Amino acid sequence: MATNGSQSHSNHGHASNDAFDHVVPLLINGKQVTTDTTFEVTSPTTGKVIWKSSSVSKPDAIKAVEAAQAAFPAWSKTKPSHRRDILIKASDIMKKRFAECVEYMDIETGSVDNMSGGLNVPSSIEQLRDVAGRIIGVTSHVPVIAEEGKSAIIYKEPYGVVFGIAAWNSPYVLGFRAITYAIAGGNTCVLKGSELSPRCFWAIGSIMQEAGLPDGVLNVIFHRPQDAAEVTSAIIEHPFVKKISYTGSTATGSIIAAQAGKHLKPVLMELGGKAPAIVLKDANLQTTATQCAVGAFLHSGQICMATERIIVHSSIAKDFASALKTACEQIFSNEAPAPILITAPSVKKNKKLVEQALSKGAKIMIGDLNAKEDSDNRMRPIVVEGVTKDMDMYYIESFGPTVSIITVESEEEAIEIANDTEYGLSSSVFTEDLAAGLRVAKQIETGAVHINNMTVHDEPNLPHGGAKKSGFGRFGGSTGIEEFLRLKTVTWTD
Repeated sequence: MATNGSQSHSNHGHASNDAFDHVVPLLINGKQVTTDTTFEVTSPTTGKVIWKSSSVSKPDAIKAVEAAQAAFPAWSKTKPSHRRDILIKASDIMKKRFAECVEYMDIETGSVDNMSGGLNVPSSIEQLRDVAGRIIGVTSHVPVIAEEGKSAIIYKEPYGVVFGIAAWNSPYVLGFRAITYAIAGGNTCVLKGSELSPRCFWAIGSIMQEAGLPDGVLNVIFHRPQDAAEVTSAIIEHPFVKKISYTGSTATGSIIAAQAGKHLKPVLMELGGKAPAIVLKDANLQTTATQCAVGAFLHSGQICMATERIIVHSSIAKDFASALKTACEQIFSNEAPAPILITAPSVKKNKKLVEQALSKGAKIMIGDLNAKEDSDNRMRPIVVEGVTKDMDMYYIESFGPTVSIITVESEEEAIEIANDTEYGLSSSVFTEDLAAGLRVAKQIETGAVHINNMTVHDEPNLPHGGAKKSGFGRFGGSTGIEEFLRLKTVTWTD
């Protein structure tokens, strides 16, 4: 049972906003666990406390790991078709609970419907179905052995307990992918959700429970910020935990990878980005401008794949600037409230980056740095031109509604600047010449390159992950399931 005076009860259905007395519970071994230690969850939209959340203690975190370990022997032996059916049912349940999930995300993260109801929830529903359809196709195989009279088989086996850590900004997509690929492969999971959006992560556990996932196969926890180091370290170093996946900042990912490395545990890392969009001189400017604007400012730029640098050939720079201004005016109305960022420090960071760039000679092409907003966590999009290597904005991930315009004289220079970053998650190339687009794409050091589409692109049937300090390993497609399976070679003499 739970510790520190925490209480638990079974609940295999979903709950209304009032069902927890405004305290979001943990999910440990099939039980909804409400702890005495809680933390407040504030909506970035209103600045008001919306509810409290349970906060996992180190002993309860260990209980979650132990529950996952206890569930592993039986779950790892289940038929692939059984796992498939649970994921399909979960997809159907999430579709029924669509409005509930959208509401949680909008309230907790400040997202608007085109991000929550338009992208995040539908993508999660599709992800569940896509993974379900791939389970049976991930099979062991029989290779040809060189020596006559001997045979072999290569088994694909689950690791055991997988510890998944997911970020707040896209809670359903990131949360589900942290568990679905692992569970599909026969692993069990402890999912640690962000303290900024705990009810979204609670919903993931609730949906999987309602779909019939056995107790202990998935455990969902969250904690107060001050408990992060103690809880995370305790789980990583626990001998039952066999693999870790993490989606979040590069700085925190480095710490987690180091801790996992100390215990020789494999990790999957999807980290920060500084996505470039290269605009070649034959690009369709209207399409390019729209894709760059949405790619830079969707969800207030709080996406790891967000466009941060637009690299434009000088011969079209003036026309592109005009097209970009038109696109921004059409997409982002000045009459509407300014977009919301999750916290006020995010606004301060972005303004500081712009101010430093201006002090070194850059200019604002679009936007007003001094615009007065209704709250200190709102900020309208800003486009800065003339950004150079001596400016912080050139290198630092803004994770907000600011983007740089960099002018170049050649394709080679564009590629050089695109790669002049420690990150390598996503990128775009805009051109009417597919051969040129593919030529450039092969030279960009990112996990994905999108030709004539924005840098924000992630769908469940495609491998997704980064290069350089944007991480390693891949979610998505059959590759995502394979990430959570290890190979075992068995040989015998006929």
